[in-house]
Amino acid sequence: MTPPRVLTVAGSDSGGGAGIQADLKTMLALGVHGMSVVTAVTAQNSLGVQGAWELPAAAVRAQYRSVVDDIGVQAVKTGMLASAELVETVAELLAGTDAPAVVDPVGVSKHGDPLLAASALDAVRTRLLPVATVATPNLDEVAQLTGVRVESEDDLRRAAAAVLEYGPRWVLVKGGHLTGRAGGEQAVDLLTDGSEEHWLRAPRYDNRHTHGTGCTLASAVACGLARGRSVPEAVAAAKEYVTGAIAAGFALGGGIGPVDHAWALRRGPAE
Repeated sequence: MTPPRVLTVAGSDSGGGAGIQADLKTMLALGVHGMSVVTAVTAQNSLGVQGAWELPAAAVRAQYRSVVDDIGVQAVKTGMLASAELVETVAELLAGTDAPAVVDPVGVSKHGDPLLAASALDAVRTRLLPVATVATPNLDEVAQLTGVRVESEDDLRRAAAAVLEYGPRWVLVKGGHLTGRAGGEQAVDLLTDGSEEHWLRAPRYDNRHTHGTGCTLASAVACGLARGRSVPEAVAAAKEYVTGAIAAGFALGGGIGPVDHAWALRRGPAE
């Protein structure tokens, strides 16, 4: 039988820890057929991003149409979109696709390198977020998009409300960047559609090798949606998967290593 099909629209990470590479590894581990639209190519390793080159909008549109018009999709995940033109192009494509969209509004890399032009922020707010089934910003991305700064768990609700103002059906605010007393011993995320709330808690592991966490989580959510799960079910399963991947993250190169996408394969077949 043909497995569910999930399309990632994102940048390439030559080091293999994040971006398209992380997305496709996640999709394989979770039993779906992964497909890709490359939006940008980065020279990237465990130490940071040494260079980034975006693709022309026509190339992004052609890749997307090639996959969707022939193979079809059950879910789409977006990551690095680099420029306002690419954000607008992808938003237009998503609006015409009858499938849930998981939008990871990537702004900077794990190492702090910019992956989205400042001029593209308004396009993310007004064009991309309104077509998202689920938006998955981390705390830095929430601040970048809304100006809301989260300093405690109580602030997550305010952050989520600010993102929802831009139109996504659901928002998952990732609290993993809360540190010290504010973060506590658990990684806490808030999923809400403005009426119902789901608080997701998992152990906070003392492991610095977390490159690709955001890409992996968003892709795992898309995999769950492609399987027909509700948004809360898909997010809960994705949280479990990424927590295991973080726990198993390993050293690579001289800097921050990746999460381990294959941990679930060693556990056994994906459900």
